[in-house]
Amino acid sequence: MKTPELISTIKKALNLLVNSADELRDLDQVLGDGDLGITVSAGANAVIGMLESADSNQKPAQVTRVCAKAFANANPSTMAALVAGGLLAGSKIWNDKEEISRSDAEAFIRAAADSIAQRGKSKVGDKTILDAIVPACDALRDCPADGDAMEAVITAAAAAVVETRNLQSRRGRASWLQDRSIGLQDPGATAFLRLLEAWRDATTGEVSEPLARMK
Repeated sequence: MKTPELISTIKKALNLLVNSADELRDLDQVLGDGDLGITVSAGANAVIGMLESADSNQKPAQVTRVCAKAFANANPSTMAALVAGGLLAGSKIWNDKEEISRSDAEAFIRAAADSIAQRGKSKVGDKTILDAIVPACDALRDCPADGDAMEAVITAAAAAVVETRNLQSRRGRASWLQDRSIGLQDPGATAFLRLLEAWRDATTGEVSEPLARMK
């Protein structure tokens, strides 16, 4: 994927992602600060606005840095800072690449996950966004060259999101609930799943039913 396609796909995906803002707000109201919906919608709209005038001759890494700055400046939340930091970490992996391959995408996501883990002092199993990012990244790595990588990644992330219901929150405001957080779905992990689904739908032009919806 080259820069013009990357910019177009990001804009389309984020336009779809904002449709999940209410769901993320509702999840975060019982397991966090209740501001995740606003963080996602404000950040997504800020990125979309910034990319409207983006130079298609930029390298993918430069586009990613623009996205990180826009997302961070849109809302002063912890999640916004973590996401921006992850994007910046991923951009360093791409360096001066002109075109992004599947392996480049995996390396980007892995670097972003490492950044979030370090900044958030969290790990897989703490019931955070990492519980969806890492399994998704592993699925991308393990998907055969002729396999449907996007569906493999989404399937892995959805299963991981469902599994967060069985975990106790160990980071952030949600950790205050202790064992009362068990049975609730992690908002951050859900947000990452919704981003993956939005990315798929942006590339296919079809909107699919979201997975791992809390009833």
